[in-house]
Amino acid sequence: MRFGLFGINIGPCASGQVAAQVAQAAEAAGFESVWTGEHVVLPSPQRPPSPVLPETPFLDPAIALTLVAAHTRALRLGTGIIILPQRNPLVLAKELASVDVISGGRLIFGLGIGYLKDEFDALGIPFTHKGARTLEYLEAILAIWTAERPAYQGRFVAFAGVDARPRPVQAPHPPVVIGGHTPQAYRRAATHANGWFGFALDPSGTAACLAGLRTALAEQPRPAALGALEISITPRGPLDLDTVKRFADAGVHRLIPYWPFPTEAALRERIARFGDDVIAKL
Repeated sequence: MRFGLFGINIGPCASGQVAAQVAQAAEAAGFESVWTGEHVVLPSPQRPPSPVLPETPFLDPAIALTLVAAHTRALRLGTGIIILPQRNPLVLAKELASVDVISGGRLIFGLGIGYLKDEFDALGIPFTHKGARTLEYLEAILAIWTAERPAYQGRFVAFAGVDARPRPVQAPHPPVVIGGHTPQAYRRAATHANGWFGFALDPSGTAACLAGLRTALAEQPRPAALGALEISITPRGPLDLDTVKRFADAGVHRLIPYWPFPTEAALRERIARFGDDVIAKL
């Protein structure tokens, strides 16, 4: 079992100084990675299904992870998740390749399709065909990262006769993680991702999602180059040593807890205690 920390760009960690110090504390406690969340804008006033108050600060994922990279040595840097259909794929490819280069090859590219229509409307992005757009954008990003002569022709994005350097340090590219709790998300992970990310799940909810993933893997052709599907979960509820073992027994490879404490001191104390009570005992 590996451990990540979710929210390195949210709330108190939207301060650069705090994000750097929290990331260093996580690295010292034995965490393998830190992860960003993303909402470019939030509905105001808050209304379902928006997850947080509109006043909640979110740093841009690439900027936050670049800062963290400069203040850590080996901590992996995950986007958990970038809402891919809201992004220009070539601009995002440049930003994320830059994070991977600056960090010496520590990026994990987590992505999803998004679910807040208000956010899409404000950005002028169609809320329809999010899944198809996401897969095209992902394929376009991988093309500009890896192809000898990058080109892509799709319904939502097309380019040829261009290149973009530097490319990511990791070969053939940074690991791709796809989030989502629907059969369609499971299929996207099965066919296009190195890993799958489930958010706010207890062990029983995780088991249901893993059953859906097994169905998708049985039904979809999975490219051999993707390897085995790595499972990452942000757990819901208390997370002690026994609960960690339940997740591990279910087949989870990485737990990424989110502790939305209002202060840096409380968050750092929780990180250190988790390191002593859980990570050091596994």
